Amino acid sequence: MIVRIISFTDRGRALSQTLAASLPDHLVQQYAKADGFLPYASVRAFAEEAMTQADLLVFIGATGIAVRAIAPFVRSKDEDPAVLVIDENGRFVISLLSGHIGGANAWAQRLAQTLQAVPVITTATDGRGVFAVDSWGVQHACSVKDVREIKHISGALLRGEQVGLHSDFPIRGTLPDGVQIHAPQDNGILLSIREPEQMPFAHTVQLVPRIVHIGVGCKRQTDPRALRTWANSILQELRIAPQAIASVSSIDLKKEEPAVLELAQAWRVPVHFFCAQELEQVAGTFPPSAFVRKITGTDNVCQRAAAKASENGRCLLAKTAQDGMTISIYEKEWRAEF
Repeated sequence: MIVRIISFTDRGRALSQTLAASLPDHLVQQYAKADGFLPYASVRAFAEEAMTQADLLVFIGATGIAVRAIAPFVRSKDEDPAVLVIDENGRFVISLLSGHIGGANAWAQRLAQTLQAVPVITTATDGRGVFAVDSWGVQHACSVKDVREIKHISGALLRGEQVGLHSDFPIRGTLPDGVQIHAPQDNGILLSIREPEQMPFAHTVQLVPRIVHIGVGCKRQTDPRALRTWANSILQELRIAPQAIASVSSIDLKKEEPAVLELAQAWRVPVHFFCAQELEQVAGTFPPSAFVRKITGTDNVCQRAAAKASENGRCLLAKTAQDGMTISIYEKEWRAEF
C-alpha cells in the first residue's frame, strides 16, 4: 500500500515522521520542503500525482489546503484514494474523502489512536451507527458493482427502513439491524460473482467477492489481444463479473510471456507463477497432456495453476483450449461473515 504524506511546518514534519514510523508494512513517502523529505513543485502538483498513484494521502495542515489541492482530481467513490487531514498539533484526524470504499474512516481511527488524537468522521451511517454496505464490502474483499446504488441502501437504513439481502454464499453471524434475507424490499444487497440476468431489488447494491482465480497457458509469443479477447468472452459466457477476478496464474516458464502479463495488467490483478514441482503437488484430478509434461515438467498448467491459486477451491471451468491457449477458472471458498 502506498501512503503519501505532505507537511508544511516543523511540527508537521515531526508528525509526518511519527506517522511513517507507525506504518512499517506500507510504502510511506514523505513530502516537505526540507532536507530528508521528498520535494514537490506545488501542492497542486503533489495532489494531481498522488490522487492516481497513492492509496492514502495525508495532509498535515489546514483542511482548506487539502480541499483546494484535491478538488480538480476527485473522480468517484470507487476510484478515489483515502484522503486525511491532520492539524500540525496532531489533535484531530479528519476523514476528508473516500471514507468507506477508500478506507479513510478506518484510517482516521487508526492514525488517531497512534497520535492519541480525535478522529473526525462525518459520514451519516458511521455517525448514527447504521450499517454501511460499502464499508462492509471493503472489509470483506468485495468490489461494489455500481456505486451509484449505495445511496439508496444507506438512505433506506437511515430512514429506519428494511433492506433485503440475497446471497449466493453461506451467511454466518447476526445480520445488521435493518437487513433481512430475501425480504421483498425495494432496496437490497446482492452478494454474487455473477452478472445477474435481473437484479433482485429495484435498487440493488451488488457486492462482488474477489475470489475468482484464472489459470492460463499459451504457446510462446501468443498475441496478447487474442488471449485477452478469448478470456473475456469466456467470462461473459459464464456471466462472471470482471470485478470478481483475484489473480492470473501460470507456470514459471511463462513469467516473461507478454500475453500472460498483459492479461493480469488489463484486469489489474496480481499474476502468480508456479514451478512444475509446485503444480504437480496440487491435489485433484486434472486432464493430462503428455506433450505439456514433456515441455513443462507437469501434465497440466492452467487448471493446476488455478486450483493452487484458489487454495483448491471450486472449479468453475476445467481446462479449455483454443488456438494454442488454455484457460481454467476456480472460485476460492468464501462466506459472508456478519
